[in-house]
Amino acid sequence: MNPETPARDCPFTALDFETTGVVRGYRSLPWQVGAISLRGGKVAPDAPRVDTLLRVPAGHPFSRHAPGDHRARRDAIAAAPEALTVWAGTLHPLLAATVPVAHNIAAERTTLARLAPMTEYPFWVDTLRLARQAWPGLPSHALEDLAPALGLGPRLRALAPGRAPHDAFYDAVACALLLEYLLALPGWDALTLADLATP
Repeated sequence: MNPETPARDCPFTALDFETTGVVRGYRSLPWQVGAISLRGGKVAPDAPRVDTLLRVPAGHPFSRHAPGDHRARRDAIAAAPEALTVWAGTLHPLLAATVPVAHNIAAERTTLARLAPMTEYPFWVDTLRLARQAWPGLPSHALEDLAPALGLGPRLRALAPGRAPHDAFYDAVACALLLEYLLALPGWDALTLADLATP
């Protein structure tokens, strides 16, 4: 994708992983992934998406600090598809055709690097970095605080009904709506992919 492409014309995919967190002697594994695409700077109700649990063996511990509702879903998580299968079958084709977006890309980049260490995506957009640039005076730039502060709640609930923060699909939709909001700000519509991308 040409880095000089206007950002509003770029296809993006916002994604989020929930993981088991760090436990001594065990790797942090993803147990849920959510993703949703933007076209023309907008999130459509029928936008391509990924919304699935990922298999974590029943004996693999979760950090007591890991957020989300994994405790109530351990049986379903143990029976879910393998993370590599989901990546190869649905997630990678979506990311390869778009520009990946995340709110604090370090976590998602790390998870993807562990899943598929030979695969790289040339551009990433970090909505956390962009939100800090757009609103430096806000007391919090966490997704769960930004969404209501920017009035994104109604569309977020419509696109991710019954979900809550620290659900991977909910957080991916919140990230996508945040990018949509940013791209509609005065002056931001003139930015290119290179202007938004994080090295």
